[in-house]
Amino acid sequence: MTTLSPLLAKTPLCFCNCGSVESSKSIHYVCKTKKSRPTRRFGRMDVGKDSRLLFARSRVAAQPTEQMMFTSSNPLVDQLKEVSTYRFRTEIGGHVKISVGKINGKYAVYVEVSSLELGASDNISMMLIWGIYTSDSSCFMPLDSSSHARTRETPLLQNSFARFATELEFEAKQTPFYLSFFLKPTSSGVEIRNHNKSNFCVPIGFDSGYPTPLGLSFSADGSMNFAFFSRNAAGCVLCLYDDSTSGKPALELDLDPYVNRSGDIWHASLEGAWTFLSYGYRCKGAALQSDADKFDAGRVLLDPYSKIIINSVTDNVSGLLPKYLGRLCKEPVFDWSDDVPPHLEMEKLVVYRVNVMRFTKDNSSQISSDAAGTFAGLIEKLSHFKNLGVNAVLLESIFPFDEQKGPYFPCHFFSPSNVYGPSNGSVAAISSMKEMVKRLHANGIEVLLEVVFTHTAEAGALQGIDDSSYYCTSITTGLDSQNALNCNHPIVQRVILDSLQHWVTEFHIDGFCFINALSLLRSFGGEYLSRPPVVEAIAFDPLFSKTKIIADCWDPKELEAKETVFPHWKKWAEMNTKFCYDIRNFLRGEGLLSDLATRLCGSGDIFSSGRGPAFSFNFITRNFGLPLVDLVSFSGDELASELSWNCGEEGPTNKTTILERRLKQIRNYLFVLFVSLGVPVLNMGDECGQSSGGSTSYGSRKPFDWNALSTGFGVQTTQFISFLSSLRMRRSDLLQKRNFLKEENIDWHGSDQNPPRWEDPSCKFLAMTLKVDNPRSGLSSESSHVEGDMFIAFNAAGRSESVTLPEVPEGMAWHRLVDTALPFPGFFSNDSEPVIRQPYEMKSHSCILLEANIHDD
Repeated sequence: MTTLSPLLAKTPLCFCNCGSVESSKSIHYVCKTKKSRPTRRFGRMDVGKDSRLLFARSRVAAQPTEQMMFTSSNPLVDQLKEVSTYRFRTEIGGHVKISVGKINGKYAVYVEVSSLELGASDNISMMLIWGIYTSDSSCFMPLDSSSHARTRETPLLQNSFARFATELEFEAKQTPFYLSFFLKPTSSGVEIRNHNKSNFCVPIGFDSGYPTPLGLSFSADGSMNFAFFSRNAAGCVLCLYDDSTSGKPALELDLDPYVNRSGDIWHASLEGAWTFLSYGYRCKGAALQSDADKFDAGRVLLDPYSKIIINSVTDNVSGLLPKYLGRLCKEPVFDWSDDVPPHLEMEKLVVYRVNVMRFTKDNSSQISSDAAGTFAGLIEKLSHFKNLGVNAVLLESIFPFDEQKGPYFPCHFFSPSNVYGPSNGSVAAISSMKEMVKRLHANGIEVLLEVVFTHTAEAGALQGIDDSSYYCTSITTGLDSQNALNCNHPIVQRVILDSLQHWVTEFHIDGFCFINALSLLRSFGGEYLSRPPVVEAIAFDPLFSKTKIIADCWDPKELEAKETVFPHWKKWAEMNTKFCYDIRNFLRGEGLLSDLATRLCGSGDIFSSGRGPAFSFNFITRNFGLPLVDLVSFSGDELASELSWNCGEEGPTNKTTILERRLKQIRNYLFVLFVSLGVPVLNMGDECGQSSGGSTSYGSRKPFDWNALSTGFGVQTTQFISFLSSLRMRRSDLLQKRNFLKEENIDWHGSDQNPPRWEDPSCKFLAMTLKVDNPRSGLSSESSHVEGDMFIAFNAAGRSESVTLPEVPEGMAWHRLVDTALPFPGFFSNDSEPVIRQPYEMKSHSCILLEANIHDD
């Protein structure tokens, strides 16, 4: 209970409720008057220094006592600590300086008015008409229990410097709130306000804060700074919660646009001793707001820059609360001391795309229920990545997302979704993800993230903060303005860059794959830019100098990939959709040889201008569309865009010839993926024959079936992928090239060694010889194994081909490493016998790889 002065000992305190906030504490202020001593100004004040606080509530009572002026002998002046000073111009000229200091657990507010042009009278007196508020600047809280008066008049005394001054004093435990006032000369009765013709307003018990960095930040003394962008909001209310299950905040602060706003950033600072748990904001619109900005003053919004988010109330009947609120705490400390990122060259990568939840959610994973479907579960299956020979995992988007539409519709960009942490905890998810990254790095595996910055969830994301800045609200864009982000707007560009920097510095992420990257090129009006600012800024950010940056032009809204010339500045790599389409076309017997050759050699039509084959991320399947086993099992009319072939019968079958043909085709796809220049990208589940039943939707994908790895198909496919990964590494001189092959290092053949018929659509056979500059010894200097040229052939026809092999140097012979038509385990091997008979009989729908080695007679 507040201690009252003797004058007020018999006066009850007044409680009131203003706005929607309810609490139980009251505010007590003291005004004292001593006219017998000359007054004196404060000394030089520190501007913007944050004040120390105890706790805050929103119900207010205020009782006056007597007024006190600072004097030269008053010890209060010398004892004041943590003083914040605010200066205003008045609407008639002159200045008002307000200093807020703290002493003995109380806040002293010193108001000084100078240089007012009030006329020639020497007997002018001045009144301070003041009130206090928290959640609503237009609603002062009652100061008197009997009359419920919401304002009070306090005289300002004229000191020896012809300045008017007074002091108010408040108990610290009853803050924070705003003191709002105007001046009134008694001689004229004119009300004097600030240069904006609004009340003078200063925060008591908290500070104005700083506009940078955006979001929640902590000072060395533990104080919390809040910074929030909204250019077009007329007002911004900081909402603080002490219980995440409560639908109402414990405290709301209606931020003053003069004191708590710098440009388009609203900001405030609170001491870290508060027990608030979470926070959000409410944005208030102007009386004549545009159609593009639809502010709902009652809706609480998530801070886009929150680093830790927690679930808000689950029973959100009003619909005014977001799904998440920002948590008022620092990010958990994590020991990165032993972490050494692999920093692999791009041409060395073998990538595995994985959905964190589906990877270990199934009971067949045989891991504990608290780890299943989480980052911790992925760590437990690290051996699977090593068995396949992959050295990079590409995590499907892990941002918090719209659960109805899936992870490609995010509602936040600065934290992993809580669902990937133990017990769905936010802090646990962050710590668990960092541990996952560290463990993968320790095993030589890089971590790449899919990120979505071109659109958000249709609700609960950035909507309501400043729609005309964040979203494409122009009707000419052809985009859904509810969730299409205005990526090249300065504030959205800043969010994107800050988010990427956060993931690199705090989570040690090695690279990013930008989903729907084509929209990064669009302006507010929808046209494509030749030099989109956000794409260029990412390319030249020094923090990303060792970070893989990959554009994926697949659109999760329209479920298709769009082709364009992507500006790259020799930094951006790309998911190569043309590779996927051309390889599918050829292996189903409909493509041109010239298209196949272009993809095998690193897609020079896309990557020749300042980049190289290492910038081509090649894939056959992805997490949308048909998985690999369905690509060779379904090809109905509704799947025409998938370029699939069912190998002779639609759907499941028991026919041996059909099954053998499908198995060959799966091997062919994997083979082409690994022998092509560029980065092979595998898709989770393809190694064990996971099917979606012919469905192309994302929701039809099932959790990874670990039991399927032990089937005959799973065993031979995983071993084949492992073999191909090892082959790429062993023959990196020919298969892992950063630059394109020279003409003298490659020969093209038909089946009879004649030149290929490049543009003949009826021709289904192509062979190439990759020639080394000098044969080299493999494995060690003592090895007799010499790695020479490689002969690779592809037969997409429904008939066999008799293939004439090119000659090899004397003393060497062709050794077969791969023939996808042979039965397991003989269809791949490092120790096969030399090929003696000519010509080589190549079966239908098959691929072969031969290597020239020393022939021991």
